Amino acid sequence: MEVKPQVNGDMSHRPATIAGPTNPMVTPLLTDLYQFTMAYAYWKAGKHNERAVFDLYFRKNPFGGEYTVFAGLEECIRFIANFKCSKEEITFLRETLSPTCEDGFFDYLQGIDCSDVEVYAIPEGSVVFPKVPLMRVEGPVAVVQLLETPFVNLINYASLVTTNAARHRFVAGKSKLLLEFGLRRAQGPDGGISASRYCYMGGFDATSNCAAGKMFGIPLRGTHSHAFVSSFMGTDEIIEKSLKSQDGSRICEDFISVVQTWLSKLKRLSILKGVFGETNQSELAAFVSYALAFPDNFLALVDTYDVMKSGVPNFCAVALALNDLGYKARGIRLDSGDLAYLSCETRKFFQTVESEFGVPGFGKTGITASNDLNEETLDALNKQGHEVDAFGIGTYLVTCYAQAALGCVFKLVEINNQPRIKLSEDVSKVSIPCKKRSFRLYGKEGYPLLDIMSGENEPPPKVGERILCRHPFSESKRAYVVPQRVEELMKCYWTGNTDKKREELPTLEANRERCVQQLDQMRPDHMRKLNPTPYKVSVTAKLYDFIHFLWLNEAPVGELQ
Repeated sequence: MEVKPQVNGDMSHRPATIAGPTNPMVTPLLTDLYQFTMAYAYWKAGKHNERAVFDLYFRKNPFGGEYTVFAGLEECIRFIANFKCSKEEITFLRETLSPTCEDGFFDYLQGIDCSDVEVYAIPEGSVVFPKVPLMRVEGPVAVVQLLETPFVNLINYASLVTTNAARHRFVAGKSKLLLEFGLRRAQGPDGGISASRYCYMGGFDATSNCAAGKMFGIPLRGTHSHAFVSSFMGTDEIIEKSLKSQDGSRICEDFISVVQTWLSKLKRLSILKGVFGETNQSELAAFVSYALAFPDNFLALVDTYDVMKSGVPNFCAVALALNDLGYKARGIRLDSGDLAYLSCETRKFFQTVESEFGVPGFGKTGITASNDLNEETLDALNKQGHEVDAFGIGTYLVTCYAQAALGCVFKLVEINNQPRIKLSEDVSKVSIPCKKRSFRLYGKEGYPLLDIMSGENEPPPKVGERILCRHPFSESKRAYVVPQRVEELMKCYWTGNTDKKREELPTLEANRERCVQQLDQMRPDHMRKLNPTPYKVSVTAKLYDFIHFLWLNEAPVGELQ
C-alpha cells in the first residue's frame, strides 16, 4: 500500500499520475538557503531562464568497495512532478531573504514549477560507478538550482543504504534470509522508513518496520523480546491452556501438560545427557504463552537465560507439542553469545530430536541470529562455519556505520549550449563538461567491461566495432574495446512540457529485481570484499580531447617573477 501525502500547490496542470513525495516534508523549502539567494541573483541579472544542464554523480564508491547501487530516483520524480511554492512558503521566504529583494522575484517564485525541466537518469536499482552521471537535469538555471539540494538529499542516503544492503546480501549469500531490524536505531522516523524501503531494494527479504510494510508492501517479520520472556514467573500464570489443532478437528484442553511431557522425554534421552538438566520454567511459560497466541508462527528468542541449558530444550518441548497438533514451529532466534558455535550446537539438538522421535524436518528448523551484525561478522561466521538460516541486522545496516555519506554532487556542465567545467587542484574533483551520453560495454563472457561517456552528438558505440576508451584525466590509461553488447544507461523520466516519451516509474519490486539482476551480471572480482578490482569508467577520445582543451582554456596561467 502506498501513502499519498497532500501536495503543495495547484495540481490541475501537472500529471495526475505521479503522487507527491512519500515524505510530506519534501517541499521546495527542503533546500539550502543559498539556492534561493542564487535564484534571486540569477533573476536580478536576467539569467534565470537561461537553459542549464546539471549532472548529479558521486566521486568514490562507498564502503571500500568498487560498486554502488543507485536509488532514490522515484522520490526525485515525485518531487518535481509536484513542485510548487505555496503562499505560506513565499511569505516565509519574503521574511527570510534580504529586505533588498524585489517583490517581482517573489511573484516569479509563486509562478514556477518544473514544466520546463527534463530529467534523464539511469534506472533505479542499477549498479553504478563514480563520475558517470546518475541524473542529468536540464531546464531554466534558477529552477534547476532549486532542485540541487533536495535531489542530492533524496539520492545520497537512498543509494548508500541500498549499497550497504547489497553488500550484506553478497556476503551472506543468496540462500540466507535477511531481515532488516534497524528502525529503533535509525536516524529518526524518515531514516527508519527510508532504510526499510531501500534495504528491501538492496536484497533484504523483510523488515520489522510496520509503517514501511504498510507504505511499500514489504514483508514483515518479528516475534518477541527478552522482556516478554522475563515478564513470566511460571506456567501457573497461563489461564487459557487449550489449543485447537491445525486442522480444527480436535482441541487439546491442557497444552501445558503436553509440553511438560515432551520436556520430560527430552531429559530422558541418553544422547542429550549432560546437555541440559532443569530448564528455566518462567522461560518455558513465556514460550507456551507465545505458542498459544501464535501456534502457526512460533519463533522463540532462546538466550534470555541460557541457550543450550534452557532456551533450546524449552523451545523443542513447545515445538513438539505443537507438532502433535499439526503445527510446524518456525524456529529460534539467537541474540547473543558465540553465534557460530551456538547455531551449530542448536542444529545438532534439532537433528537429534528428529532422529530420536521421528519428526520429519525438525532437524531443519530455522535458526535466526541477530546482535549487532554487520558485513564483517557475517564474513567471520562464514569462515568459522555456522548453521544460521536468517540474519536480523539493524544498527550497522541502517546507519551505514562504515561510511557516513555517499558524497553525491550536482555540477553545472552546460549553459546556453556552452560547456562548463569545474576545476580543482584535486583531479578527482574536476567535473566532466557538456551534455553527455553514457554507455555500458559488455565483453564476450557477458560481463560489463566498462562504462564510457561521450558527447551528446557523437555516434554511439556499436557492437563489434573497436572503440578507443580513455581515462578522463590520465593520458596513459587507455584501451581499445570491441563490445559484444552496448547498453545506453540514461533514460528520460521527466519530460516537462515536451512531447518526448517518458519512462514509467517501476514498482519497488521491479527495482529490487533489477538490483539483483544487475549485481548478478557483475564480474566477481569487482564484487569481492577484499581488494576488489576497480571498474573502469572512461570517455571517448573526442570527449577526452575536449575536456583537456576546455581545462587549458579555463585555467589561469601563472606568472613567475
